[in-house]
Amino acid sequence: MSRTVTVGVDGSRESLAAADWAAEEAARRAVPLRLLQVWSTDDDPRTRVVDPVTARGWGERVLATAESRLRRCHPSLDVATEQAAGDPVEALCAAGDKAELLVLGSRGLSGLAGFFAGSVSLAVLARTRRPVVLVRPSDRPTRDEDGPAGEVVVGLDVSAPGDEVLGFGFAEADRYGCDLRVLHTWALPALYGPDLGATVPLLTSELAQDARRALDEALAPWTQKYPGVRVVRECHQGWPARDLAEASRDARLVVVGRRNRRARIGTHIGAVTHAVVHHSLAPVAVVPHD
Repeated sequence: MSRTVTVGVDGSRESLAAADWAAEEAARRAVPLRLLQVWSTDDDPRTRVVDPVTARGWGERVLATAESRLRRCHPSLDVATEQAAGDPVEALCAAGDKAELLVLGSRGLSGLAGFFAGSVSLAVLARTRRPVVLVRPSDRPTRDEDGPAGEVVVGLDVSAPGDEVLGFGFAEADRYGCDLRVLHTWALPALYGPDLGATVPLLTSELAQDARRALDEALAPWTQKYPGVRVVRECHQGWPARDLAEASRDARLVVVGRRNRRARIGTHIGAVTHAVVHHSLAPVAVVPHD
């Protein structure tokens, strides 16, 4: 892995927003920014829209335009460009696995709250071994006098918290100088029996206590490592995806985890993460963990 923030650029409004976000992130991390444009080498006449020479030339112009704009906005930032030929998913995964962070743009869905990740983004999320951030045009943060506004929100499963997820969230909040909101949502198990009226309140109380205790234990080593980060704990009964989407309204970044899986079939990003990347109103960082 190299200490680089890499962003996929294809000339779309979404990818330009991702490039802007990635440039700010690279500057904040004090690492180089790499702009990557992938052009297809598909020779099938049924799927090829333009010839490879034209595609490559267009990609070079896209990179040059994006590079020029970012250098004007961030004159001290080290910006490099690169083209890759082949399958976009494979090229982006390869680039992401070598980078500190991979940033991708996402298409908006008019009339719907949230955004659609797209098949390429979902495939990359499922396969890359490094964190990926999805950004859409409206995700450019609102600024106040001290910089971008909002807090970092982490969705945490206390049964498998994943040090990678918490480490990423704490590090981002520390870099931003903002609060870290850690959200754990739990649900009652299915209950059967004749006396549910007496059982449910007791079980609810016990589950709430266990969840809060597990959340505190998961956060303890990280609050010691990042004493300057103010942590807001939220632990309640509810629906994780819905609660994270709601929390994203006031967030500058939402962080969720993805279990590394070996199966070949499916998107492998998990139901909650899948819902969050489609409906969050803030950029979403998806962090793989074992």
